[in-house]
Amino acid sequence: MFDIGAFLDPGCGVWWGQGSAEPEPLVNAVLDAVDRVGPIRAFSGLTWNERLAGGDLPEQLTVVSYGGLGRLRGLSRHGRLDVVPCHYSAIPRMFATGQLPNDVGLVQVSPPDADGLVTLGTGVEYVADAIPHTRTLIAEINQQMPCTVGGPRLALSAFAAVIETDRPLREAPSRPPDPVEVRIAEHVASIVDDGATVQVGVGSLPSAVCESLAGHTDLGFHSGMITDAVLTLIEKGVITGARKEIDPGITVTGAALCSTPGYARLAALPVEFRAASYTHAPPVLSQLRSLVSINSAIEVDLLGQVGAELARGVHIGAVGGQVDFSRAASLTGSRSIIALRSTTGSGESAESTIVPVLRGGVVTTARVDVDAVVTEHGVAMLTGCTVAERALRLIEVAAPEHREALERGLTEQEV
Repeated sequence: MFDIGAFLDPGCGVWWGQGSAEPEPLVNAVLDAVDRVGPIRAFSGLTWNERLAGGDLPEQLTVVSYGGLGRLRGLSRHGRLDVVPCHYSAIPRMFATGQLPNDVGLVQVSPPDADGLVTLGTGVEYVADAIPHTRTLIAEINQQMPCTVGGPRLALSAFAAVIETDRPLREAPSRPPDPVEVRIAEHVASIVDDGATVQVGVGSLPSAVCESLAGHTDLGFHSGMITDAVLTLIEKGVITGARKEIDPGITVTGAALCSTPGYARLAALPVEFRAASYTHAPPVLSQLRSLVSINSAIEVDLLGQVGAELARGVHIGAVGGQVDFSRAASLTGSRSIIALRSTTGSGESAESTIVPVLRGGVVTTARVDVDAVVTEHGVAMLTGCTVAERALRLIEVAAPEHREALERGLTEQEV
């Protein structure tokens, strides 16, 4: 077993890649070493590592993240997650200034090519931005990590140590879209024009949106992460990037979270992986005048403010790239869309996700950065509407059984 303790000092800061690019054997080695090394502050993004899910984390380990994604929700429930609320576009600068842990970086990379160089595979994003500001790099060379293009290529001499593995990449838990998500997706697709450059997230609803876009032509794609659903649209000729203002013909992403067959398909497709300092940068996004951002939410209030981070005091989401893309799409692009189910929960305990006041208490995306809110009941177009008109349109797409209560709340607030 690899002993990572020799590379760790008491009080040091460690970061690692996220999602499918998380170097889990190295992360687990850190977890095993914490108690004998001393206090460690670690930065983790989206993780499906079961060891980062519960209350049995080593007491001397502090986990920092930009949100409660994947298994980090469990840490948040146990009070063991420190969240740094920030735009995803701000993460590169925080690594550069040392505001995020940057003493030791753990990465998962592809096998060396003929020139002895490795790539960051399916997780370029913040990793590429953190590397130049990190004292010590340690790599997991995974024989199943695809060699990708667009990101840095690194010599083995860049790493203080390496381990070699041959394991499948993580696949996000998934399920087919349900009928409600299909209806939401159909409404979303109805307000996306042919030739638009699309940003969409990960999950069953984003997958349903991609499926509903199958009848469109010449779409482009520029996003923080891609999935199998995006790859399918490329293969069907729906995503061509022919009309993109920048990077024409190329699907630009920071990361991939696919199925195992999906990862194998990447090399044959025009997909380029870029650092977060490119994928989420305002100067870059402002050039995409056809940009349509499609993001999810936990709740939306009657002003059009979006909550996408907290539910009952637990971090289950993040600011992430939502604001970066929503603001660019609304201000210099084509359209900013927030898509969500009209209710959460089931049966008599179901609650409306269109609310008078955000229950989570935190505004993720400002009302001025939202052009449309979409539920299974339709589209609430908000751009150009007065405060009162926005509230009425949002009530129209709320669940019918909750509309009367929302109208009463509206009257009481005198919106």
